[in-house]
Amino acid sequence: MHKLLRIQEEKKTVELMIRLYCRHKEGNRELCESCRQLLEYAQERLSRCPFQEKKKTCRLCTVHCYKPQLRRQMQTVMKYAGPRMIIHHPIAAIRHLWREFH
Repeated sequence: MHKLLRIQEEKKTVELMIRLYCRHKEGNRELCESCRQLLEYAQERLSRCPFQEKKKTCRLCTVHCYKPQLRRQMQTVMKYAGPRMIIHHPIAAIRHLWREFH
C-alpha cells in the first residue's frame, strides 16, 4: 500500500504543477493538448518507475526516463510552477520538498 500511495502522491503533484503552468503561464482554463499529453506521459512514467516506494524527486533521480523533448517540457513546467506551488498548493509543495532532502 505504501508503494501505491507514494506514486499516487507524485502523480497528483505533477498534475497540480502542470495544471498550474497551463492555467497561469499559458492562460488556459482547461489543459491544452500539449499539457494534457505531458501529464499522461508523466503519469505513465511514474507508474513504471523502477524505484517505486524508494523514489525521490525526478530531479534527483539517477535514471532519466523521459524522452529528451518531454523532459525539457517538464523542466519548463517545473521551473515555472515549482516556486508557485507553495502559494497555490502548499501541502503538496512541502511534501515534494521534503522528499528532495530526505
